Amino acid sequence: MEHAIYLATLIGTGLVVAAAFSSLIAFRFGAPLLLLFLGIGLATGVDGLGITFDNANVAYFVGSLALAVILFDSGFGTPLKVLRQAAGPALSLATIGVVLTTAVFGAAAFYLLDLNWLESFLLGASVASTDAAAVFFLLRAGEINLRERVRSTLEVESGTNDPIAIFLTITLVEVIAAGANPEAPVLLADLALGFVLNMGLGAAVGIVGGMAIVRLVDRLNLDHGLLPIFVLTLSLMVFAAAGAVGGSGFLAVYLAGLVAGNSDIRAVTILKRFQDGMSWLAQIIMFLVLGLFATPSQFPTILLPAILLGLFLIFVARPLAVWLCLLPFRLPRPEVAFVSWVGLRGAVSILLAITPLLGGLEHGRMIFNAAFIIVLVSLVVQGWTVGPLARRLGLIVPARIGPLDKVELELPGSAHHELLAYRVVAGSPVARGERIPRWARPSLVVRDGRSMRFQDMGRLQAGDNVYIFVPDRYPRLIDKLFASRAVVDPEDADFFGAFAVDPARPAEELELAYGPGLTEEERKLTIGGLVTERLDGHAEYADRVSLGSIELIVRDVDDKGRITSLGLSFEPTAPVARVPVFLSGGELFDRIAGFIRNLRKPTKSPTPPEDKVAESASDEVARKPDDAQQPA
Repeated sequence: MEHAIYLATLIGTGLVVAAAFSSLIAFRFGAPLLLLFLGIGLATGVDGLGITFDNANVAYFVGSLALAVILFDSGFGTPLKVLRQAAGPALSLATIGVVLTTAVFGAAAFYLLDLNWLESFLLGASVASTDAAAVFFLLRAGEINLRERVRSTLEVESGTNDPIAIFLTITLVEVIAAGANPEAPVLLADLALGFVLNMGLGAAVGIVGGMAIVRLVDRLNLDHGLLPIFVLTLSLMVFAAAGAVGGSGFLAVYLAGLVAGNSDIRAVTILKRFQDGMSWLAQIIMFLVLGLFATPSQFPTILLPAILLGLFLIFVARPLAVWLCLLPFRLPRPEVAFVSWVGLRGAVSILLAITPLLGGLEHGRMIFNAAFIIVLVSLVVQGWTVGPLARRLGLIVPARIGPLDKVELELPGSAHHELLAYRVVAGSPVARGERIPRWARPSLVVRDGRSMRFQDMGRLQAGDNVYIFVPDRYPRLIDKLFASRAVVDPEDADFFGAFAVDPARPAEELELAYGPGLTEEERKLTIGGLVTERLDGHAEYADRVSLGSIELIVRDVDDKGRITSLGLSFEPTAPVARVPVFLSGGELFDRIAGFIRNLRKPTKSPTPPEDKVAESASDEVARKPDDAQQPA
């Protein structure tokens, strides 16, 4: 017995270590990390090294707990700014998009597999949600700096679409297991009512649970070593409580993390570090368990139809659902195309495919095997192409700042200040003599192993370690002061234009100099206000507005989204790569989007399409800065 315990521990820890080492390979070659984890599980399973694991209940239980940990960390790390910025498109994708994907994919599954309609829709619901972990690992591994709007949309969608898919999957399993054959209107009505109750109760428990976590952490004087475990346990209690009362535990735990992460919770730095590690461990365990549970020798019987369904999901079902969901939000076609393509399926889809086995369905094993193959197809086809596609569609933007060496230190007894430790980087503004603002209080400088007061150090030098007290909501200015210059790729050398433009100057000067045909209302605006209006009221870093032979480029915005710096380029932008019709709707998308714009603005003259808008700027409002190629 004792020997068996040691052997099981050795095997389990060995698998985790192998998975951790595989991440180095993924970072080096940009491979989909989930694919490596699943591969390790398959290689050690019954058809590999011979480890037999076929307990569906244990696999589902372990996977559910791991997913709850991942969702809490995802919510904890999502700022409200990101949520507000992408709430409309992301929530549309997470709700309507999941339902549309289920319906379209289910119809194809009915004709390609030996399943009835309900079982086909069950398979569709299982693979309807996306896997955020795989996507964002690829973005980090490839050092891909995506446009903020696209990244925010993908983050929020991935954190909120799992509960919808889980609800649909479990409901369909219960309906099929009961042997009922309800009429479509009755089934839809029951689904709608159950959905409202499930999501409503889950949201209520999650919000209340998140507030309770914050209050308990602030009131209880727990040791810093115990505090992260206490918070993790409370999050799992929220997950279980929501499920016990009939709500969505996964939605509840995500919202609890969202509430806690955006509150002035104590020891936030310690909590983030612990949860980041626990999230990695949860992903590894979940992927390995699901890989062990699969039986590859059963795949050949449904391999061809499952591969076809995987391709159908990638090229038809997902793009169609994304196009319809994002139609009202007027996103540019390249962004719609990228969101359509980055719909990687992952561990959640495999986890949900276990539920037919738990329900004792006749074709449960077929549904699980099909879902597993579809996930592998998605990771192989899409997982290697995320970075190249983002570059091809022009969604990569230069980094705001260069390398930064910073450590955040938690201050005991203080919930509103942090102690930041910076290493002065060569070429950074402070190394060039820039002063640190008054509201930041440098307390100590370590130079060549000697500790001295900041007042006695004189000018900071490269390699100095500086310790600064700042409010916990400190501006980005401190990071910019201690960061080196951002290294701009030669292909992006002219990204921000050769000239700087004062966004506070009147837009009428543009009309007088170049005559781009601004309306009377537009002439009364500032140049920054004109750019913001042309961008539908929301400007973000690296946005571009074409004005005939020139372009205005947003170099920077403040915390409130107001443009603080603009660039001007006299060089026409290189033509953006053609977007495949199946990813963005093609010409039909443009026509329908234009029709909706006219409905939304009936009192204004029609706005020309974005690629035909003509704007320009005058020499009087353009000036050549010293660092013309760098964002302000």
